[in-house]
Amino acid sequence: MEFFCYHRDRPGSLPLREELTEAHWAYMDRYEAELIARGPTFTTDGETLAGSVHIVDLPDPAAARAFAFEEPNYQAGAYRDVLLRRWRNLLGRTMWDFPGGRTGDDRYLVLGLGSGEAADLAVPPGTDDLIAYGPLLSDDATAWLGTAALVRAVDPDRARAVLTQERYAAVEVYAWEFGGRR
Repeated sequence: MEFFCYHRDRPGSLPLREELTEAHWAYMDRYEAELIARGPTFTTDGETLAGSVHIVDLPDPAAARAFAFEEPNYQAGAYRDVLLRRWRNLLGRTMWDFPGGRTGDDRYLVLGLGSGEAADLAVPPGTDDLIAYGPLLSDDATAWLGTAALVRAVDPDRARAVLTQERYAAVEVYAWEFGGRR
């Protein structure tokens, strides 16, 4: 089962996150084979950390909750909250398989938070800039709750355009980088 996990930073938590960098990476190393995508997000200034994305394939919702809430930064209070949802990998690959590579061009996390009838359940046509894409679902995968995409784009507005705007209660866009050890 695939899960989308987005830890949102608590304001002022950068010193704590820097102190815990190695602990965070060591924790994530334990999930290396299960990770589909990972990396930090940033506010509109492009420098201030906003959060941390992890898309992971785990056996069940209980394992996903353990993954999200046992993470060292979460345990230490660096995050203000966690968005954890079932997710469906419509591209069928990891970020490391993205043909566009790890560097070059701007990358974004686009979160469409659902309200009502499901939208964007298929991969948009003609886009080679999708790194990861899929619906956000309830734990039992019966209810659509939105869509999450990692996308390469020239700016946040182009990234946002990967979703059908009017079909969502809210759409959030964050600058994003490939994560992991360098």
